[in-house]
Amino acid sequence: MPTIMNHLPELLQVGDLEITVSVSQHRTSVGLTVERDASITAVVSPQVTVTELIRIIEAKRTWLYGKLAEKQQLGVRPPAKKYVSGEGFPYLGRSHRLKIVESGEVRLVRGRLALARGGGARDLVRWYRRVGESWLGKRVQPWVSRMGAPIAGLRVRPLGYRWGSCSRDGNVNIHWATMQLPPTLIDYVLVHELAHLERPDHGLEFWRTVERTMPGYEAYRERLRRASIDLWLAEEGQ
Repeated sequence: MPTIMNHLPELLQVGDLEITVSVSQHRTSVGLTVERDASITAVVSPQVTVTELIRIIEAKRTWLYGKLAEKQQLGVRPPAKKYVSGEGFPYLGRSHRLKIVESGEVRLVRGRLALARGGGARDLVRWYRRVGESWLGKRVQPWVSRMGAPIAGLRVRPLGYRWGSCSRDGNVNIHWATMQLPPTLIDYVLVHELAHLERPDHGLEFWRTVERTMPGYEAYRERLRRASIDLWLAEEGQ
């Protein structure tokens, strides 16, 4: 988390809303986000004062309540999983059943995910990250060319409740759980992050960039929102 300036608390209580606050040198305003776990974050410019931040939160209160209601309606708990033969785990939008084997790394064999006896979440997360590095590295290139947004590198990482993140030097990070989504929704996540390389906020110009690249993106965004309830996020190894 970026360094919090002295005049801004890390946690800000505004009525019944609790907001996690972080300061970014790259922002010129305030960005409010309701995360997939129903927490609220504010990324703000170093020049923003507590009074200004509270005023903005108050002005956005109705919008924030609406987003929180959506999270509550969809639920935020990932489905429980057991590491036994027959349990299903999504990969690229399709469910693949586990097959418990005696040894070896997790691998996809004839449509089944082979998991060594005694293995669990950490092994599966490691597999999602490994296959994700290769698959996403190839998948992102046409979008990079189309958007004219060269990247320094792409990594698959645990990102909590964010689908992705990017840095000003061109590095893009994608959550390993994204590999459970259908490819078209993964494309939306990639386009979203590449657009952030040019526009760090979610302002009008950001969404115009997304629209130019992926017309009708709103439908993908809604599908992604609904798909999040079915993703397995793993209690360990995130």
